[in-house]
Amino acid sequence: MSESYLIPAADLLIEEEIKHSRFISFLFHCQSLEDLKCVLTNLKAKYPGANHYCYAFVAGAPNDSVNIGSSDDGEPSGSAGRPMLAALQGANIGELGAIVIRYFGGTKLGVGGLVRAYSSGIKQAIPQLETQLKQLRYPASLVCDYHQLKDIEHLLSQFDVLIEDKQFSDKIVIKFMIPKAFKTQLNTDLATMSKGLLKAIYDE
Repeated sequence: MSESYLIPAADLLIEEEIKHSRFISFLFHCQSLEDLKCVLTNLKAKYPGANHYCYAFVAGAPNDSVNIGSSDDGEPSGSAGRPMLAALQGANIGELGAIVIRYFGGTKLGVGGLVRAYSSGIKQAIPQLETQLKQLRYPASLVCDYHQLKDIEHLLSQFDVLIEDKQFSDKIVIKFMIPKAFKTQLNTDLATMSKGLLKAIYDE
């Protein structure tokens, strides 16, 4: 599995008219079906009375085949959600959701026309989408003395670590998230710094 991938850094909206129907394509950061439902609720309030609110999402890494989904929302089966999902999967961007709102203009497009229309806005939006790199991190913990804390925090900052919690008692327990690539080097540097007394524990 890739240790990092691109995710959306901002929302993007594309609006177009296709044979008198109005299509509004909205792309956004989506980590779950719940995220998508929340955005969908907001869009229904912002764009009331539309004929269809179709969606697709890839809630994990770009190649995730589990945390995905789509809906035709009343359009002919396979004419909206599935081509939208295919467009998202081809983008190589993770945690990406898309909702396409359609106001029917009176001209039927046919299944082929719908497939093209529902994926059109997404295909236009993806090259314009602002993205950022998501680094996968893994949970770890470390126990140290008070006088070691400053040096340890400085060391952790060099390994793209996210410190999640510090617990203070007779010693300090630091809980953090670290990229997989840095696990071995961190323990090497900790051992050097502490003459072999300090070691990070990784939760596999």
